[in-house]
Amino acid sequence: MFDTILIANRGEIACRVMDTAQAMGVRCVAVYSDADAGAKHVAMADQAVHIGGSAPSESYLRGDVIIQAALDSGAQAIHPGYGFLSENPGFVDAVEKAGLVFIGPSADAIRAMGLKDAAKALMVEAGVPVVPGYHGSDQDDDLLAAEADKIGYPVLIKAVAGGGGKGMRQVETPEEFAAALQSARSEAKTAFGNTDVLVEKFVSQPRHIEVQVFGDGTRAVHLFERDCSLQRRHQKVIEEAPAPGMTEEMRGAMGAAAVRAAEAIGYKGAGTVEFIVDGSDGLHADGFFFMEMNTRLQVEHPVTEAITGVDLVEWQLRVAAGEDLPMRQEDLTISGHAFEARLYAEDVPKGFLPATGTLTHLAFDPACRADSGVRAGDTISPFYDPMIAKVIVHGPTREVALARLRRALAQCEVAGTVTNLAFLGALAAHDGFRAGEVDTGLIARDIDALTTPPEICARHAALAGMAALGLDAAGGAAGFTVWTPLLRQVLLRQGDDETLLKVAVEGPDRQIWQVGDARVTAQRIGGVWEIDGHPVAPFVVTGDTVTVFDGYGMVFERIDPLLRAAGAQGDGNLIEAPMPGLVRSMAAQVGQQVSKGDRLAVLEAMKMEHALLAARDGVVAEVLAREGDQVEAGAALVRLEAEEEAAA
Repeated sequence: MFDTILIANRGEIACRVMDTAQAMGVRCVAVYSDADAGAKHVAMADQAVHIGGSAPSESYLRGDVIIQAALDSGAQAIHPGYGFLSENPGFVDAVEKAGLVFIGPSADAIRAMGLKDAAKALMVEAGVPVVPGYHGSDQDDDLLAAEADKIGYPVLIKAVAGGGGKGMRQVETPEEFAAALQSARSEAKTAFGNTDVLVEKFVSQPRHIEVQVFGDGTRAVHLFERDCSLQRRHQKVIEEAPAPGMTEEMRGAMGAAAVRAAEAIGYKGAGTVEFIVDGSDGLHADGFFFMEMNTRLQVEHPVTEAITGVDLVEWQLRVAAGEDLPMRQEDLTISGHAFEARLYAEDVPKGFLPATGTLTHLAFDPACRADSGVRAGDTISPFYDPMIAKVIVHGPTREVALARLRRALAQCEVAGTVTNLAFLGALAAHDGFRAGEVDTGLIARDIDALTTPPEICARHAALAGMAALGLDAAGGAAGFTVWTPLLRQVLLRQGDDETLLKVAVEGPDRQIWQVGDARVTAQRIGGVWEIDGHPVAPFVVTGDTVTVFDGYGMVFERIDPLLRAAGAQGDGNLIEAPMPGLVRSMAAQVGQQVSKGDRLAVLEAMKMEHALLAARDGVVAEVLAREGDQVEAGAALVRLEAEEEAAA
């Protein structure tokens, strides 16, 4: 076994690998960028090496610098985590050339699965079922359109070097094909530097079911399946294992196909074979098709660990160190059910836009497993994926595990940034999901119901008012006079709504609150505050912001009426950056006539592109940023002429 390994990654996965490696007595070396100098994975490591600037291209993608750090620190092996260099065969070659061990598959295996078209041809040879489609090298537009006609609409255009939903477009009719092809190629070029695509049949009521495999370079085993059908924008949201509705016949067929796929390329280490499944008529052994193979550990690997009792990182280290597979296929069994929910810093009402911010508070239900790369006080950076944590639960049955997931999400406490926590809670309570009726279109179909904000009650506002005025303090009689109740008031903003709250402090243990038309009573009984008979929820106060941890987190801002004018809004003609990012392209030109919905600029942030559109018809008065500019949230990018100015 190695005595020292270097982890060529950051955040949650770097911490996850360290947890196991250090428990095995293995010394861990972290690498970090400028932005990550104070990160959790750096604090956990036995040694940490600075490797460059904040942007991944200046740090975590610099393979030569990472390899030198491993050599200088005495590491014998490099664990790539996932993302960054984890599926880069050139990096694997360089690691081995330097005399180090790459904890993962061979460069040849990664190359074999790196391009979707070549991988599917290889899978056909191995007897693995694939989706009908065109995977050829001729990329002529007319040929691709003709192949789409042969396959039959709807079809899916996918970048051959794709991943994470980038370079992927669903096309419903022949008339939409040309525009969708151009859009997919543009995104693929930005993300992967490769514009080649493949065209496949779009499976109706599709389910995304993947099989965890593990190989030693010669033979492989599977550790059963995970259902990853709950997705938005082709990104997984909640995963579970095993898949609901799975039959033993189909599990055996999928597992055998996944093992054939792994053994066909001499796979070594942990990998995932992803299948698209036709769920329109239940699950059948002939209703699954190979989609791609991820030649690395997956984000959702904890649910497999929960149902099998296997530590996949331990297996990775042992096999990379030369040991045989720790278990045979017949020794692997399923115990119970597990879920994983991905908690992100993102603004759900604004279309799940990635968000930034400093975490002023972070706590999880102690009964769940929470894999996280951040702590209270850490900043969610615009340079990397905005994941806060993975919330993982296990139970003897799916029903029990799902109940534990709902509780774990309700017990999460996050302050300092917007999150998708309420969305996850709504999804975990969704009737169809609870019944196991999952497919990749579920979220899109019910998006309005899933993104309805939690109800804010008068008692929540009263609690925020207590906190804002400091009237929750134990002991003393803040705001109380001997002669008469002292009247105080506070103006709070929650979302777009403002409420003036008034309170009569009748003593150290009793307050009467007027919240709009509602009247509520706060009393301290046995040292514990209750509002209208409800025990108060936990909360934190940061400056003028109060976060109440009920309904997945309610944020109230205290407003000083004397300063309101300073916060007045502008004339509405500015197109601003919704988040920090890189101006990837600027289509707007001074004097240009634009229509509502026209694309004015493209901002790249959190590994995705976001189109900024004209909110109304108008004329471009100023272009305030250039392609290549790094801008902050709220930065003005384009200004339209005022409507009266344009009319003149």
